Amino acid sequence: MSNGATLRNGGSGATTPPFATRRWALLAMSVGVFCIQLDSFGLNLALPQIGRDLHAGGDGLQWVISAYLLSTGTLMLGAGRLGDLFGRRRLLVAGLAVFGASSLVCALAPTLPALVGARVAQGAGAAMIMPVGLSLLTNVYPAELRGRATGWALGIGGIATACGPFIGGALTESVSWRAVFWLNVPLAVLGAVCASRTAESYDTSAPRSVDWGGLAGATAALAALCVVIDRGPRWPWPVALAGVAVAVALLILFVRRERAAAHPLVELSLFHNGPYMALTLAGAAANTATVMFLFVVPLTLQGQWNLSVVLAGTAFLAPALAMALAGPLAGRVPPRAAARLMAGCLCGGALVLVCLARTSSLTLYLAVATVGGAVLGVANSLTLIATQAVIRPERAGEASGVTKTVITVAAGLGVGLAGAVTDQDSDVGSETAADMALLITASGSLAACVVLAMWIRLREGMVRAGSAESGG
Repeated sequence: MSNGATLRNGGSGATTPPFATRRWALLAMSVGVFCIQLDSFGLNLALPQIGRDLHAGGDGLQWVISAYLLSTGTLMLGAGRLGDLFGRRRLLVAGLAVFGASSLVCALAPTLPALVGARVAQGAGAAMIMPVGLSLLTNVYPAELRGRATGWALGIGGIATACGPFIGGALTESVSWRAVFWLNVPLAVLGAVCASRTAESYDTSAPRSVDWGGLAGATAALAALCVVIDRGPRWPWPVALAGVAVAVALLILFVRRERAAAHPLVELSLFHNGPYMALTLAGAAANTATVMFLFVVPLTLQGQWNLSVVLAGTAFLAPALAMALAGPLAGRVPPRAAARLMAGCLCGGALVLVCLARTSSLTLYLAVATVGGAVLGVANSLTLIATQAVIRPERAGEASGVTKTVITVAAGLGVGLAGAVTDQDSDVGSETAADMALLITASGSLAACVVLAMWIRLREGMVRAGSAESGG
């Protein structure tokens, strides 16, 4: 099979592409994830300088971050299924092209509105890259290698996740905040070239027609939900409550549409897949904890421990490396052990966050943070790897789109919680604000661990009961 071959995965005739073809898919996905995560976390420390350069300030600056995250979270679900229907390679190349072109516009943006608009386009590119790239890896790699391949791609992305604030801060100080966007341009071109050399794959079990009503409904519902999560804490409570009501109503209309559609955008049977849902919801809790960890720890190093941006970034390299290495390790976990390990990671993450809030030594603080990077890195990688192992490969884009949407919305909740907790007279790096944020998030992680453990026990009890009945 040549690099331009088509991999059909809806029937019994599917074949495994050769090593070279799989390698190009892995490289493309790795580059894409790196760019996405860098732009998610690399601009927080650059906002003051962006405001000075573009003569902007106030809440408007927050849209530089929010516009990207809202666009990504809103469009992921639809993009995943479109990749299944019209070609995962095709949409991955398109996503990388959109991301690279919009990064160029961001780098040249003369005003804040131009920058925010380009960030919306960047988010649209990111929404195509992540779920489509995951489903492409699921379909070009054989079952025994899928987890490892996805783990490596997520591990490379984990470097950008953990080091994003440091890279963004260092580039802003030494060159310009525009350098963060210039960096994306050659990387996106490289990713698109790699993606174009892999095998095409799509779902042949369904007609190549789009449930446009479902796509519009899902996009509207997610857009409303993401805006409420991001902007709601700043609104008067009657307005915020009305926003929640609109989002819920749109979600209900979407579900009703999918029930009636002959070929729905999202098969509702996916939500009856117990292991998939348990891992997705647990992953949402883990992602919320990770966002808080990445938000609070670097700024605490600068606030409580009085380190400069460069020293704080250097000190955070150990947790960053631990988080990056966690991806390949998570890829080696067998599917049957995924739920138990996820529960352990949630419990371990809660313990780490509590210890960070109570540690009075910088050395011990960094040691605990390194353990936290490893534990949370495994949990987040395991969410995406293990959920792909318990669904039908032909609808991998649909499943990855749903999973990524859920954990991205959870990340928005984490950012909102951070803003609510630290919106005080003291800055975010202050000890009181950081401790409160960490303890609240630890409580949520522990609660998720308890729920997941109860589900595991209930499921195992049902399996034993079924075995006893069949044996009798």
